[in-house]
Amino acid sequence: MISFAECSARERLALLLDPNSFHEWLPPALKLTSPHLAQLGVPSSFDDGVAIGRASLAGRPIFVAAQEGQFMGGGVGEIHGAKLVGLLQRALRDRPDAVLLLAESGGVRLHEANAGLIAVSEVMRALLDVRAAGIPIVVLIGGTGGCFGGMGIVARCADHIVMSDIGRLAMSGPEVIEASHGVEEFDSRDRALVWRTTGGKHRWLTGDCDVLVEDDVAAFREAAIAALDVSRPVTLERLEAEHALLAARLGFDGTDALDLWTSLGLPDASRIPDLDVAAVTALGAR
Repeated sequence: MISFAECSARERLALLLDPNSFHEWLPPALKLTSPHLAQLGVPSSFDDGVAIGRASLAGRPIFVAAQEGQFMGGGVGEIHGAKLVGLLQRALRDRPDAVLLLAESGGVRLHEANAGLIAVSEVMRALLDVRAAGIPIVVLIGGTGGCFGGMGIVARCADHIVMSDIGRLAMSGPEVIEASHGVEEFDSRDRALVWRTTGGKHRWLTGDCDVLVEDDVAAFREAAIAALDVSRPVTLERLEAEHALLAARLGFDGTDALDLWTSLGLPDASRIPDLDVAAVTALGAR
């Protein structure tokens, strides 16, 4: 077993995809770095924190992007976002079997606030165009940094989300919530609270991700292969189903994920954080 969470973005690409199949676009030699970070005296990365290109998965052609959580928390800036948009726009032209996004990001890079916000909006628009064309978008979330902010929204715009129990997915990160509303609202130091609110088990039980896997590169690869044919074009029926899910949550009267799990009819909710992935998926079988 090789931990997905402990791998860098490029290690994940090497281990997840078919051997030697990844061909990178805009590779490190081009040194496409952020002009904004340089102006602020902040260190840059040779790839601005994301690798994009074409590859094969189980012998099938795909496009892929992998965010590097170890560079500025995977934050999206102008160049980072432009690379993602370019990948998606090229997918419309070349029509691969799927687009795979290995997401690990805290959201928009505050050093490039306006440019980053615009970039994320362009990524969402391009992603929905790809979905409308019938090309599946599969998001894998298993890095230690999680998937938050604008990238959390991007992930929920995709066709298919695969998470590990280590992975986290949300709009606002724990530290952001605490800074805005105080520790009484959300204690970011309470790791148990953080994971049962944003972690993979919770997201799977509440229908926010499609597959829950162990923290293992092989498990992510198997789930990604299974998702290659899962195309879910945006339709009125799907939008209404999503609105119904959100409406049900607005009516929830509780203060903790434990209360929510109980309201869903899951037995012994307090035991869920201690269960392994197989036990959780059996408990919440849909």
